[in-house]
Amino acid sequence: MSSALPSPAPDMAQRLLPWLVAVAFFMEALDTTILNTGVPVIAKSLDVTPLSMKAVLSSYTLSLAVFIPISGWMADRFGTRRVFAAAIGLFTLGSLLCGLSTNIHVLVACRVLQGMGGAMMTPVGRLVMVQTFSRADLVRAMSFVAVPALIAPMLGPLIGGLIVDYLHWRVIFFVNIPVGILGAALVWLNMPDYRGTTPRPLDVLGLILFSSGVALLSYVLEVFGEHRLGLGGIFGLLAISFLLLFGYGMHATKTAFPLLNMTLFRIRTFATSVSGSFITRLGIGGAPFLLPMLYQVGLGLTPVQSGLLIMPQAIASMSTKFLLPRVLQRFGYRNVLVFNTLALGLMLMMFGTIGRGTPIWVIVAQAMVYGGLTSLQFTSMNTLVYADVPRDQSSGASTIASTLQQLSVSFGVAAAGLTTIFFLPTEATANPSLMLDGLHKAFFVLGGFTLVSTLVFSRLKREDGGEEAGEKDLHLDEAKG
Repeated sequence: MSSALPSPAPDMAQRLLPWLVAVAFFMEALDTTILNTGVPVIAKSLDVTPLSMKAVLSSYTLSLAVFIPISGWMADRFGTRRVFAAAIGLFTLGSLLCGLSTNIHVLVACRVLQGMGGAMMTPVGRLVMVQTFSRADLVRAMSFVAVPALIAPMLGPLIGGLIVDYLHWRVIFFVNIPVGILGAALVWLNMPDYRGTTPRPLDVLGLILFSSGVALLSYVLEVFGEHRLGLGGIFGLLAISFLLLFGYGMHATKTAFPLLNMTLFRIRTFATSVSGSFITRLGIGGAPFLLPMLYQVGLGLTPVQSGLLIMPQAIASMSTKFLLPRVLQRFGYRNVLVFNTLALGLMLMMFGTIGRGTPIWVIVAQAMVYGGLTSLQFTSMNTLVYADVPRDQSSGASTIASTLQQLSVSFGVAAAGLTTIFFLPTEATANPSLMLDGLHKAFFVLGGFTLVSTLVFSRLKREDGGEEAGEKDLHLDEAKG
């Protein structure tokens, strides 16, 4: 890599860079967790059902999945400083437009713009950190950057509840604007600028095939539960999306510089981790969307009360993070992933038993147990990805893992909404009791999705994984969950 623009002094860069990257990640992580709490209120303001808001959440993660694969090429071609500053600028502009949106369709489009910016932040931020810090200092610097992304899920539900209760839901997006403007300016002035000496060509055909396929598949999941298309139209679109994705798979094996290096799936631990992670997140990815509706619509709680009930999950996740490497060393990846995934599926089903008579302490206890289990699951899946991947291919492995992670979360939100709608009669959106019953059944289905992934993880061998796996550029991946 070579520096293209005048860069600040090395000591200045090392002092400021972790703060710049950490603030950007905090802004991005906080945005999503705040929005989850505000879903019922925003739906009411935009005159749509709460379940229709799944498009607002899934469109963002879908945008991340589509644009993450080209982030490395963008940094090599245009320089890390330009790309990271532009990413913050796009995210901030998208936030402004989201706050000004007058209907759900405009809001979805603006969330896609936000996702384009967010997709560049994590991989480019990690790249700059790797280029700036020595190996001896990198772990410490990465750990510092990861902390704000772990804190944001703790603060987000409560802040979101306070905003929609005492201010206006549009403030959820407007809070990003001053932080984004300041962040972009500081990045431009202080971030080192690296770029590739010989940037590889962009796989344009692969980008078109892959992005079109996943976007079309997401759209089918979105409209399927709302009966906007007949079965013939839905199956036709499904067939087209699968053909596009199959076409990408064929193309990726024949091009020298594919968007996603599919040959990595020949590595057994990588293939098992990524596929098992995808199925797991299809279940747990919908929980952040359903929980605020369970508490606010089903139980009649306020947004602040809902946020307070979700906070223990994030607190438990962060507080147990530092114990997890010992658990993995003691029991091994296979045992941890099989038994922890079973426990996660059962815990999701337990959320389907929460009713108006459930004591608050029981809900809090469930949230804390669930938070600890999800933290262990994410850490295990994220580190196993790199266990047998050669170091020179770790960047490609990270790109695939991050892309499929965002896809599975997007599809998980869509599946959660689709499953809930399946169990609801037409009049249920105005009837809290019927809505509660539909949400309960949806949690049981999501738990079932999660349980299926134990079949994938059972293919692991006892000796799979290793102590060195947790040291390979994982801090930011774990922070993103």
